[in-house]
Amino acid sequence: MGKRHTITQEQVLELEKARKANKNKNVDDRLKALLLFAEGMKRREIAEKTEFAETYISELVARYIKLGIEVVAGNNYRGNRRNMTVAEEAKLLADFRQKAEKGEMVEVGEIKKAYCEKVGHSIGGQQIYLVLKRHGWRKVMPRSQHPNKASEEAMDATKKLTFPCKRKRTNVWTVASD
Repeated sequence: MGKRHTITQEQVLELEKARKANKNKNVDDRLKALLLFAEGMKRREIAEKTEFAETYISELVARYIKLGIEVVAGNNYRGNRRNMTVAEEAKLLADFRQKAEKGEMVEVGEIKKAYCEKVGHSIGGQQIYLVLKRHGWRKVMPRSQHPNKASEEAMDATKKLTFPCKRKRTNVWTVASD
């Protein structure tokens, strides 16, 4: 059996103060569960009143005792969850921008590799494209050849393949004259 956590009277005052200052319903439910636990209610009773799972209540109490009020009452979601600031991203992309302005090919794979080295872990497939979009980059693919320079034969061959003849063909036989 695990050890029973206890919440002191000072901690109860801290929880009540945080509950009065709180405006978030989810945080209020967590604080309420902790206050009910401090009053001596069992996990099952708290679970019925707050609609939390019994195991979550145990985890909540343990985290509060170990890490403090900020874990329970604080906002655990930190905005856009970027790995770098916009300025750091711009600094990373500066070398690639110079390369692109010279007319050289810049591949996303190279940028992603540099980004991963900078943040120290791998990133999702779409994330690097969002970084590039945020900094005004766009995808440009070079053509194999200019469309006005294409040969007439190649254009005719393409038309024959893609646009078949729509007229009806009839089998008309004629007799050859002597």
